[in-house]
Amino acid sequence: MAAGQGDLVIDQVVKDFGATGGAAAFRAVDNVSLRVAQGEIFALLGSSGCGKTTLLRMLAGFESPTSGQITLGGRDLTALAPFERPINMMFQSYALFPHLSVWDNIAFGLRREGLPKARVAERVEAMLKLVQLGKFAQRKPHQLSGGQQQRVALARSLAKQPQLLLLDEPLGALDKKLREETQLELVQILKSVGVTCMMVTHDQEEAMTMADRIGVMSEGRILQVGSPREIYETPGNRFVADFIGHANLMDGTLAVDEADHCEVQCADVRHFVGHGITGHEGMPVSVAIRPEKIRIDVRAPEPAEHAQMPMNLVQGTVREVAYMGSHTVYRLQLASGQLLKVSQGNTERHPATALKTGDAAWAWWAPSAHVVLTA
Repeated sequence: MAAGQGDLVIDQVVKDFGATGGAAAFRAVDNVSLRVAQGEIFALLGSSGCGKTTLLRMLAGFESPTSGQITLGGRDLTALAPFERPINMMFQSYALFPHLSVWDNIAFGLRREGLPKARVAERVEAMLKLVQLGKFAQRKPHQLSGGQQQRVALARSLAKQPQLLLLDEPLGALDKKLREETQLELVQILKSVGVTCMMVTHDQEEAMTMADRIGVMSEGRILQVGSPREIYETPGNRFVADFIGHANLMDGTLAVDEADHCEVQCADVRHFVGHGITGHEGMPVSVAIRPEKIRIDVRAPEPAEHAQMPMNLVQGTVREVAYMGSHTVYRLQLASGQLLKVSQGNTERHPATALKTGDAAWAWWAPSAHVVLTA
């Protein structure tokens, strides 16, 4: 991605806490470098304590980096106070003023800047139209639903026309169904404005639905950056494969490595993978397979089904069956004792055969279904 004039650039940023009286510091953010393109929605995804919120607070100016530099559109923000930055932040709690109307909540920051009344009114009306809350302008926050409060907070954040919008768990206060409904709506609003956006979340679905790109964080470092598809389909290491979605991880050794394929010997199966990895025979590796890429049945596939290409095939015993409506999740215990998770779409209302706990079953997957991990 070529550098743009309005990009956010984080360059080798470090944040240490607690270095007092000879005690060792805790490194919350560890040498992070990242560039977010102008107009991009970027998500920092990680579990609690991984450093994502600390990084967001440094962008906002609430924390100062121990070292490193932060620039936005070529302007160095590292030492600037929060009010000096062309940045606004929307908190998970929304932080709306309960005694003010929707209109006045949106106008609050504009009035603090001393804008003329006519200009304030113009911006507030534009924001109300953007978030489709014009008819609720005189209501108080407690008279709104959670989703409506979220849109008021967004309108207030965008009213000052920031270059960068920071979102801290933006949908965390909403219930699951409303969160799902709001995700795409929020993206449409952000894209229509064209504001650069950095959001932090621990919700994988939220990040994958909303973000153009995702950075997966762990222990203060960004382990991988890519589009949602890249992060999910080609994880760079075991942590990312295991953290994003669900993955079956099998440890083994590289038995064959050719330009067009490789083979990995694991405890229960010799994996045939449809690409090489430029490794060496005998090296330890892991194989990651997503549950939805595995087929399962009481019968093994007919040879004709995989005559053109080797098929990965293993037998086991069904230990768990969970009917989820759109799909069914199976846990197949293999000879070594490892459980293989399989997710199969329920395309038929009344299937001819239905696996149940205790059944012997076969699982198989294509050579293109898995990823070989060396880290």
